[in-house]
Amino acid sequence: MSDQVRVSVLGATGSVGVSTLDVVSARVAGAPEFSVAALTANTSVDALAKAAIKARADVAVIAEASLYGRLKSLLAGTNVEAAAGPQAIVEAASRPADVVVAAIVGIAGLPATLAAIQRGNNVALANKESMVCAGPLLRQEAARTGARLLPIDSEHNAIFQVLDRPDRVEKLILTASGGPFRNASMSEMAAATPEQATAHPNWDMGAKISVDCATMMNKGLELIEAAYLFDVPEDRIDVLIHPQSIIHSLVSYDDGSVLAQLGMPDMRTPIAYALSWPHRMPLPGLQRLDLAKIGRLDFMPPDLQRFPALGIARRAVSAGGGAPIVLNGANEVAVAAFLQRRVGFLTIAQVAGEVLEDFLNSQPAAKVPASFEDVYDLDRWARVRTIEKLRLAA
Repeated sequence: MSDQVRVSVLGATGSVGVSTLDVVSARVAGAPEFSVAALTANTSVDALAKAAIKARADVAVIAEASLYGRLKSLLAGTNVEAAAGPQAIVEAASRPADVVVAAIVGIAGLPATLAAIQRGNNVALANKESMVCAGPLLRQEAARTGARLLPIDSEHNAIFQVLDRPDRVEKLILTASGGPFRNASMSEMAAATPEQATAHPNWDMGAKISVDCATMMNKGLELIEAAYLFDVPEDRIDVLIHPQSIIHSLVSYDDGSVLAQLGMPDMRTPIAYALSWPHRMPLPGLQRLDLAKIGRLDFMPPDLQRFPALGIARRAVSAGGGAPIVLNGANEVAVAAFLQRRVGFLTIAQVAGEVLEDFLNSQPAAKVPASFEDVYDLDRWARVRTIEKLRLAA
């Protein structure tokens, strides 16, 4: 990568987007000189305009079309172009860039991620749901256009950093903090509120991802993502609870070596690696890892009785075909219902698992989606079925 790096950020006002802009704005000797092509957001129009002006972006795009006037007004007198609507998001992703940071949450991020890949832009992938739902199709498009998929999720980024001999890998080991309910009883989780579920002990993330971490569905989705990203079958991917979130993932090789990437739990580290790949850039402002001060690193197997989402995700990726798409769609609907206080915390994994089983029992699950329209069709089926189940359970 050259010393000049042009970046677009899809989802610029979320936690990953904010951290990305923090990295991009740093003026540090030895780091690339970044410029910003496009920034997008869903509805946070004031934050988007402020970020776009500060970053001197070429264009700022708000997904909610009704906010176009507000955005245009906020950007008046600047050199930042304003645009709005879902198609404008896709067009922003298609602009020439060295790296497009895909950080839109959920399958909603798939169209823009696809557009960036089809343009041949390298994609720094924080939108795991796109890979879960369309991993094989996205990899085909990347191979066709020469785009490189650079993982930003700390676990996949850790594997990416130490995966030097893919042919000699015995297993991948994803670590998980265990979330806010790691030591909670079933009765405590049954009574959990959205505020409790989103209070992650180590990471600062958005509400949806925080709830996924609390159910451990996030780790299940990451397992599926790892299987697609690194072309490793699910039975060679382990999950290990590691409360301190210092070891971000490990790769076990067939000579007995196990390589791990360690660091403080700060998303700016994997973001910087993806933005500067195949090099590294200095980040002098980050807290440095002091193992002597930390004193201990703990590990334990996940409790699949209290956190069934991980087993459900394994079931989906083992079934293959459309099963991961259905699981993701069902989970998105169930999490939204929980955040709206319409269902209990334990209902999320329960309903997602039921919808997956309905699909496996009634559909040709092994059929691989042949197109992105197939992906969207399966996602719609899962959402309708989940809404039906939640309505019946209400």
